[in-house]
Amino acid sequence: MTGRWTYLMDMDGVLVHEEHLIPGADELIAELTATGTPFLVLTNNSIYTPRDLRARLLRTGLDVPETAIWTSALATARFLDSQRPGGSAFVIGEAGLTTALHEIGYVLTDRDPDYVVLGETRTYSFTAITRAIRLVEEGARFIATNPDATGPSREGSLPATGSVAALIERATGRAPYYVGKPNPLMMRSALRSLGAHSETTLMIGDRMDTDVRSGLEAGLHTILVLSGISGGSTAEQYPYRPTRVIGSVADLVGRTADPFPEV
Repeated sequence: MTGRWTYLMDMDGVLVHEEHLIPGADELIAELTATGTPFLVLTNNSIYTPRDLRARLLRTGLDVPETAIWTSALATARFLDSQRPGGSAFVIGEAGLTTALHEIGYVLTDRDPDYVVLGETRTYSFTAITRAIRLVEEGARFIATNPDATGPSREGSLPATGSVAALIERATGRAPYYVGKPNPLMMRSALRSLGAHSETTLMIGDRMDTDVRSGLEAGLHTILVLSGISGGSTAEQYPYRPTRVIGSVADLVGRTADPFPEV
């Protein structure tokens, strides 16, 4: 299949790994930019703004515009704006999430908010979690940016949004609505931001349970790379398959116009 493709790609494990460039990632981004191919870099991490992430990627040697970075925080803000424009939220999270909500006109408050919105943070507060529990009990709708239970660090795993969401759910009996991957809503919001169509869009990721699943459920073509969390046999462990499995994005350099010659 040949034609005009749009590229969605995960960041960690696909373009970078622990602050280091994955070989070939810079060439891929340069090729997409030079050919005017629409692309977005996606991340479930809601801590950082696109400006922060652009700076992080620049340090690794990747030149990705702010406008080409799509986070679960941005997808969450877009979702809330479509559901209840000009609403209010009690937020547990950092600048990536609070900035996204401010930019859609949301009021951040701990007094009778429309939503409790939980995102990623490195400083989870028992006081803030307790307040979130009480607000959900009082009727606030519970939203979480993503279901990831842990996040990586140089010292090992860190508790992430999904773990804290489980705590609040256990205390209140109310499950959150997760916006980020594997919810295909994240893919669809990214497509809308690009004005792209699912039939000519591919999703590149290193996880079957989030990247490939969300791409598949959004009707996209999918590529699993083995440069992150997945190994050679990973795809065989799931009841669904990616369109293609490759070693890394280096395998796409020079063939972005036709990434599926066998399809």
